[in-house]
Amino acid sequence: MTLAPEQTLATTQKPAAPPDSSAKGGRDPWFDNAKMLLVTLVVVGHSWTLLPQGTAVQLGYDWLYLWHMPAFVMVTGYLSRRFTYSWRNLRRLVTTVVVPYLLFEGLFAAFRVYVGDETLERLWLNPHWPLWYLVAVFFWRLATPFLRRTALPMTLAVGISLVGGVAGIETLDLSRTTGMLPFFVAGLVVQDHHLAWLRSAPRRRIALGVMAAGALLTPWVEWGISTEWVYYRTSYADLHEGWLPGMLIRSAVLLIGFAMALAVLSWVPRSRHWFTRLGAGSLVVYLFHGFFVKAASYAGYDDWADQHALVAFVLTTTTAVLVALTLSWRPVRARLEKVVTPVS
Repeated sequence: MTLAPEQTLATTQKPAAPPDSSAKGGRDPWFDNAKMLLVTLVVVGHSWTLLPQGTAVQLGYDWLYLWHMPAFVMVTGYLSRRFTYSWRNLRRLVTTVVVPYLLFEGLFAAFRVYVGDETLERLWLNPHWPLWYLVAVFFWRLATPFLRRTALPMTLAVGISLVGGVAGIETLDLSRTTGMLPFFVAGLVVQDHHLAWLRSAPRRRIALGVMAAGALLTPWVEWGISTEWVYYRTSYADLHEGWLPGMLIRSAVLLIGFAMALAVLSWVPRSRHWFTRLGAGSLVVYLFHGFFVKAASYAGYDDWADQHALVAFVLTTTTAVLVALTLSWRPVRARLEKVVTPVS
């Protein structure tokens, strides 16, 4: 398996207050808890690409990528439900998604060229590995009013995802935008009573079995179909499958992703904790963590990790969590937000 970094973010469109909200101003701490958990796992997943690719790391990576991005996209969908074509929302879309994408594509390019001595092509048309998600959010948000009005949004989204795999569109990573659309639409259409049902004690017990079953399926992902399928970015032909087998495999990956994402979300704490406020910094964590991962690679950390596999796994995972917590810590986040959104 070749581990390829992917990425994520749950941006800041404010949802209607859920009935079980307990935070000031009606803000549900469950969503901030979910964002902090998932963006931390983004950093962890990307950091694992620095590790030697033994069986345990490969299977752990597959298990994580089956569900953590689907879960993040669902949360993003829920937090996008109130997006309309109003001047305020469109302006916010530009300042919190388009501007950061244009800015950080340039910053990443400069970092990779002048620090990493890499050669890049099709800048801004071929997003860097963390930044495809900003492009996806842009298109998903623009489609939100239409998706909320259509009669069968989930059916449409699944159809687009399956058909989209026939012709992989590399430009702006549109293949991933269409491939993961069902998870975004699931967040759009979910109702508060669905969340209450999901977070009930009986469902949480079932969720443990779902996650264990997902672990048993990771060898199939790793050696049966390949990790590339969980990125939703490559055409069926490039994955050496015809359109019908490709659709069947993607359908299976979608179902597994849905089941595992919902299982994990059912266990996200519903009350406020010390890390709840950190969830507001998910965009900062998402955009800046790539510099740390790349810097470690340029410094030769992966070569050292090859010689110290167990220690490297513990150190890498622990450091990734600390990076996420530090970047989302309010004194740090407040300064970095001026770079992320220079146009307010």
